[in-house]
This record gives sequence, C-alpha cells and structure tokens, in this order.
Amino acid sequence: MKSAEDMVALFRQQGLKITPQRRAIFETLAEGAVHPSAEEVYRRVQEGLPDISRMTVYNTLRELVALGELVEVEDVSSSAMRYDTETGNHHHLFCLGCHALVDVDQSFEALELPQAAAAGYRIVRHQVTFYGYCPTCQKSNPR
Repeated sequence: MKSAEDMVALFRQQGLKITPQRRAIFETLAEGAVHPSAEEVYRRVQEGLPDISRMTVYNTLRELVALGELVEVEDVSSSAMRYDTETGNHHHLFCLGCHALVDVDQSFEALELPQAAAAGYRIVRHQVTFYGYCPTCQKSNPR
C-alpha cells in the first residue's frame, strides 16, 4: 500500500476531493491494517472522526479498488469483503477458526482454467485461498 500522501496525490490526479474523512481512511490503510473489512476500517477511523459515515468509508474503499490500490478478498466467514493493500498477484491462507487471512507469496503457474471451462470469459487475474486452521486455533481446539 502506498502512503496516505500517495493516496491523496492519486485522488487529486483523478479529480477527486480530499476530505478529512478520506485522509483518515488513507492513513488507516497505510498504517498496515492487514486485510481489514470495511467495518474494521470504519471503526478505526471513527475513533478519530466520530461523525464519519459508513457510506463514506464504503465509497472510498470502492474508489480505491477501482483505481487499483486495493484488492477485494472474499471473507467466507461473514459473506463480506476484506481489502488487501497488496495488489500484486498473490494468494491467501484463511483460518476457519479465528478468521485470520494471511498472504501467500507462492506462484501457481500450473493453475489454469481451460478455455472451455472459462465460458467465454477473459481471465485477468486469479486468487487461490487455502482454508484450514492456524497453529493457534489448532492448539486451542485440536480437531
């Protein structure tokens, strides 16, 4: 993720206004929050800006996704989206116990979708998520 100032410059280049709310969202993401949900971003920003609306957070996150600065990652535990500041092609580990989401820097070059199965889609990116239990959850609840 770029710095908050880089996000400010990007928004200005796109002709988007820089509000205190957007700046606070940028700063929260730049702090290194790992795969936060929109609700987590909202709660963190609300600590400093109690009057911020959820809609402002959701809209700003959506704009960052559209600009390629965030990637959406589905959170199967809550049917919500989480946001990844690492926009390069990478994959994830998801803990079914504590819902931790961890980046995996492993290439799966052999993973391809045959054209017949692609149903005419032009694939532009893919993401593999492995589901299991992290070491902490394994210790507290061996299954």
